Amino acid sequence: MTKTARVLIGKPGLDGHEAGSKVVARMLFDAGFDVIYTGVRQTPEMIVRSALEEDVDVIGLSLLSGAHYELCSRILDLMKVEGVEDIPVIVGGIIPADDIPKLQELGVKAIFGPGSGRKEIVGAINAILENMA
Repeated sequence: MTKTARVLIGKPGLDGHEAGSKVVARMLFDAGFDVIYTGVRQTPEMIVRSALEEDVDVIGLSLLSGAHYELCSRILDLMKVEGVEDIPVIVGGIIPADDIPKLQELGVKAIFGPGSGRKEIVGAINAILENMA
């Protein structure tokens, strides 16, 4: 029996715009993933705690506030403290092109901008998970 991959979708920070994250959560659910949606205005600590409690395989962050570097950095730091830095983190939202390499240097595995579709997102998650196996 193959384990169904579990993906946490988190909205860290003060941004309350959650339509995109709900669309992605549904898209992933329809693609066969177990999806844990944490809702808006989550702290980095809340997201990492949820990832631990839910035993997730991937953490997806939806970021539209412009605080993507700070929030990703904090989440990845907390993951190291908790010993779960091996859980891949992906990011979606409004990310300026100049910031993409900075997020990749932090350890973010994939970054999706507006208009990213099901094939791209699901394909990237599956590739990340296959590379970990």
